[in-house]
Amino acid sequence: MAKKESDLPSVPSVQVIERIFTLIDVLASREEAISLKEISEKSGLHPSTAHRILNDLATGRFVDRSQPGSYRLGMRLLELGNLVKGRLNVRDAALAPMRDLHKLIQQPVNLSMRQGDEIIYVERAYSERSGMQVVRAIGGRAPLHLTSVGKLFLAADDPQRIRAYAMRTGLQGHTKNSITTVEALERELSRVRQHGQANDNEELELGVRCMAAGIYDDQNKLVAGLSISAPSGRLEDAWLPKLIETAQSISFALGHRP
Repeated sequence: MAKKESDLPSVPSVQVIERIFTLIDVLASREEAISLKEISEKSGLHPSTAHRILNDLATGRFVDRSQPGSYRLGMRLLELGNLVKGRLNVRDAALAPMRDLHKLIQQPVNLSMRQGDEIIYVERAYSERSGMQVVRAIGGRAPLHLTSVGKLFLAADDPQRIRAYAMRTGLQGHTKNSITTVEALERELSRVRQHGQANDNEELELGVRCMAAGIYDDQNKLVAGLSISAPSGRLEDAWLPKLIETAQSISFALGHRP
């Protein structure tokens, strides 16, 4: 028997969120669109309450109105699901190789992905013995043009998109070494394309340098970057081949075949 609205918990932590979850579960139970009447019966929500919440969800594309009075799950959920799936797959494939690389060099190894005009740090291998004063927390963000991984993503863009990025962000700098002009950025990205890896020369944090290599999926798309961070006087060029090899092994696990 369908629950009545009055049967729902009287004081949930956030009532409207609980109702959203209930409605999404109802829509997920059927492949085809469901009428408002049936949604109300299955969720135990009054039709006017269900209608109001569903319309708000439709505004955000979490729900689609296939026809008046009928609803189904929206494409925004698919987009978010694919985004999460991609991140989880990259993280799962990267975690063990990252730890192995960290054991070898004893410096932080970071996994980052692009989100808009920034990179977001999604995983790291780190220990106190590295001596780093600054370690970006998982979930931390940084501008693309100030980071080694961010430069990899910018280098994969066409010139128009790069200039659009520069216009949006103003290429704000964080240190005296930061790249703050379009001309300097284009020269830097040309070097990144030529060498297939990127560097951060104390451009985000004074005293910290980084090197990065790209991680690619089965469609040859750059999906993440692997970077080594170290105090500026301790970053060794000899680590680069091992960094590239590790990034390639992660790419291989994701189905990439050069």
